[in-house]
Amino acid sequence: MLFNSTLLSPRENIKLVQEQLSRKGVTVTDDQAFAVSHEYEDKMWDVHKLIGYGIALLLLARVIIEFALPEDERMRNRFKKAIAMSKQNTEISAEYKHYIRVKLTYTIFFILLFLMALTGLGMAFGHELGFSRDLHRSFKNLHAIIQYLMYAFIVVHLAGVIIAENGRIKGIVSGMINGND
Repeated sequence: MLFNSTLLSPRENIKLVQEQLSRKGVTVTDDQAFAVSHEYEDKMWDVHKLIGYGIALLLLARVIIEFALPEDERMRNRFKKAIAMSKQNTEISAEYKHYIRVKLTYTIFFILLFLMALTGLGMAFGHELGFSRDLHRSFKNLHAIIQYLMYAFIVVHLAGVIIAENGRIKGIVSGMINGND
């Protein structure tokens, strides 16, 4: 959505629309150019909403899958096992500690994703649900803050993958692609 708030900002593109139409011999007012520019922003928001609905559905599917898994394969039980193994004084306990840190990071990611989906759905359907303007504004602000936290997560994640791939955990990328744990 950085593109929408920067490159596709209607107010920033009024002159661009006017210049392009002027080259074709058409003169338009600022209001007319704004209307054209605003249409592109609206189209981007429509795509944003569709992607958001898709993410919300995928998140819901992930939650359903988690509860459908056998008890010993659920994330909570895997955490418990890893915590127990990390308390042992063995070389392998360091690997379990790393596993715990990685899974905690993913837990934070999923919490952020859940909040992102919840605030996005709140903005999309808030009017129909009777949400106040203040609540809508709160959802919008929280949604924006989470957006930047997600960007930070992506940067940290990519850096961690690059460091691990070039360090002691070779093949981590192919493991993620092929589903190895």
